[in-house]
Amino acid sequence: QVQLVESGGGLVQPGGSLRLSCAASGIIFNLYDMGWYRQAPGKERELVASISTNGTPNYVDSVKGRFTISRDNAKNTVYLQMNSLKAEDTAVYGCKATRLVNAFPVRQYWGQGTQVTVSS
Repeated sequence: QVQLVESGGGLVQPGGSLRLSCAASGIIFNLYDMGWYRQAPGKERELVASISTNGTPNYVDSVKGRFTISRDNAKNTVYLQMNSLKAEDTAVYGCKATRLVNAFPVRQYWGQGTQVTVSS
């Protein structure tokens, strides 16, 4: 059974930091691209950051320079370090595991998500 379990969300003041974790089980973790998504109330889900199997990161423009995605294949875990948080970063953050074969997604798994609220 595949499980992706996020943790690390919470309430933080503007300018603060949080570190999200997503622990995977039931998959061969180092074969999966990993991504962090978020969805704010009334908005569509957006990809915030992703990291490939070889460790190459990508970010949406709105978080570049503030967020850092990383992975620890030994721990089957992907992280999202979020600094200089803004109110507009408030959302439910979830992780996704994608198995690509010839650039085509053949397996995709989602976690349940964790709430991040940025407010004074």
